[in-house]
Amino acid sequence: MVSMNRALAYILLSAALAGVPTQALALEFVIAGPRASGMGGAGVAVTTDSLATYWNPAGLAMTQTVDIRIQGSGLAVDRRGFGEAILDLEDFRATGNAATDSARAQDIANRLNQPGVTVSVNGSAGLYLKGHFGEHAVGMNVSDVATGGGYISSPLQVSAGPPVSVTGTMALRGFEARQLAFSYAYAFWDKTFAVGITAKVIQGAAYSGSVALQGGNGVTITNHFGKPAISTTYGIDLGAIYRPISWIRFGIVAKDINKPVFDDTGGGEIKLEPQVRSGLALNPWSTLTLTADVDITKNKTLVPGVKSQLLSFGAEQTFLAEFISLRIGTFKNMQDAASPFIPTAGLGLRLFFLRADLGGGYDFREEGALVSGSISATF
Repeated sequence: MVSMNRALAYILLSAALAGVPTQALALEFVIAGPRASGMGGAGVAVTTDSLATYWNPAGLAMTQTVDIRIQGSGLAVDRRGFGEAILDLEDFRATGNAATDSARAQDIANRLNQPGVTVSVNGSAGLYLKGHFGEHAVGMNVSDVATGGGYISSPLQVSAGPPVSVTGTMALRGFEARQLAFSYAYAFWDKTFAVGITAKVIQGAAYSGSVALQGGNGVTITNHFGKPAISTTYGIDLGAIYRPISWIRFGIVAKDINKPVFDDTGGGEIKLEPQVRSGLALNPWSTLTLTADVDITKNKTLVPGVKSQLLSFGAEQTFLAEFISLRIGTFKNMQDAASPFIPTAGLGLRLFFLRADLGGGYDFREEGALVSGSISATF
């Protein structure tokens, strides 16, 4: 658990931001697992393995399998050239030509000071288990779901010198939900309808800090992320899947319906509002799956002014009795008009009961990246 938390901390340490001391937010829905990652982030109606303990506990009862799985996933979104401007800031050094140096420094400052220049990161990792007995199914996971981001809190200023210099401040914030989750699901009427519940013991770790930005210096946040505020509470997720005919499934999940509250840095609190997401899955034939998810709730993030409401589409075609699974998809944040649909793809290989899966996507305009991988055993 410690090494997993440390790995996710490094994911978060690539970006984060300072937030308000007391806030209520439905954190963005993190895309977990390479199958969902390859299919555009859609998982509510199609996930029936042990990752259903995260996506939708009702999915556990839709197949009678035993599944053991380890996965890790991460998503980073660089908005309006944040990363490139930071690299240019690191490379800036006065040459002694005041006019040239001032123009270059002001260009860097203008790019970082413009509205909407932020970076966001989220990720998940853990061990996931599933079992069944008759129409009953159970699952559990030991996992970490993390989110964070970074933005310019003190606008960059250019000093005429000599020598010319450019300075400012980046604020940092992150939140980890370190979870021990237990799920139960039951299928009715020959798996026409299934319901599920997940109960989670959650240790929350809230981070905040800041980094001084200065031209010619590397931007490192390892020692500036701050000591986390640690608190423990519980969360409840509910889910359902309806299959009116054999090739159509509708799914819905509501996460953190009890609105868990955690300590925030500076003596404040973070209250997680419920997340609600729906999904649709179609199987025109046995080897092809088409799926779509949409966030019903508009989820806040830890980056000021940035909300998350994902729309996802995906497809999976299997070959040779699932020896090979090919996946494609796309997703878009409907609350970010400037963001495009991000293409995704994935590959799964199965040999007897062992599986290895990879998935990911890339935003060629904003330079966002999604990556995920897992190994599993399914019986």
